[in-house]
Amino acid sequence: MRRPTRFATIVFMMALAACAAPVRPHAPEAVAAPTVPTPAPVVAETPPPAQPTVDKVEAFVAEASKLSGRPPDDIRASLAQARYQQSIINAITRPAESKPWKDYRPIFLTATRIAQGRAFFAQNRDELLKVQAATGVPAEIIVAIIGVETSYGRVTGTYRVLDALYTLGFYYPRREEFFRGELAQLFALANDEKFDLASLKGSYAGAMGWGQFMPSSYRSYAKDGDGDGRRDLFGSLPDVFASVANYFVGYGWQAGQPVFVEARADTGAAAFVPDDYTAKYSLDDLAMRGYHAVDAAAPKLPATLLTLDGASGSEYWIGYQNFYVLTRYNRSPLYAMAVFQLAREIAAPLPPDAPATPVAQ
Repeated sequence: MRRPTRFATIVFMMALAACAAPVRPHAPEAVAAPTVPTPAPVVAETPPPAQPTVDKVEAFVAEASKLSGRPPDDIRASLAQARYQQSIINAITRPAESKPWKDYRPIFLTATRIAQGRAFFAQNRDELLKVQAATGVPAEIIVAIIGVETSYGRVTGTYRVLDALYTLGFYYPRREEFFRGELAQLFALANDEKFDLASLKGSYAGAMGWGQFMPSSYRSYAKDGDGDGRRDLFGSLPDVFASVANYFVGYGWQAGQPVFVEARADTGAAAFVPDDYTAKYSLDDLAMRGYHAVDAAAPKLPATLLTLDGASGSEYWIGYQNFYVLTRYNRSPLYAMAVFQLAREIAAPLPPDAPATPVAQ
């Protein structure tokens, strides 16, 4: 039976309980009075946000209907099932990428994540190398993306994607237009792939599957790697590998070229922070500013500079086009560096006596 077409109102009940301390009875002389627990302080809940306006909702319904081909009433019925989640707003306002590199790096470059990445690579080597040969995207980069995003598929998200994108699309003014666009793409994706819209689970930002694709990226870059006629980023590793690589190819990955090379700064070199991550400076340009590749054989390709607040002080890195491509997956340069360094560790040769480490399930 079709649900009501009226956009459902979300009702939040706020309860404030005032607790009075019990009256202590008079204690006889020389007899200690019993200890009375201090009542816990009452904490008010976060006030419910203002409802989105009817005009905003109807504008979205028209956009989503046009993009997905679904009738407006179907869009309204699905929105009526969406639920605002305060925890999503809390999470997006304190991302890990706001940390300095010296605190961000230890989150992802752990011995466990490295060992599990090597084991995951070993278990899926043939399929990964097939994708690498076809696309030029290194297998270890694909593995590192999956390791950073979902710990090799173990943590893919518990939020309903519908709730995440609804919450951010209507209650997060800073980026609401982006997330409403992704919500519209979600309706189209559900049609494309015959997904049950209400059951899709993902991150607090609405990203899905082993590689954490947003709906628009899923629609544009997901590939059928196993030839079964479906693009399944939730259960098919060949699809996941092919899709991550295809995403990078779509943004201009340069096969055989580096992501970063280490750099050093001249004494007294003025701080240089490029206005974006585009590789648009020559190595000579960077040298004139006082920054040089440590390796004299570093490729003389267009590049940029990244300065990080490391555990031992400032770190300098020359980033190439492939650094820019990594920032298309996640706009944070810290994320790109974490993927690069995790991939480097995963690909490093193991000592002959190193024990095997199984992939955690």
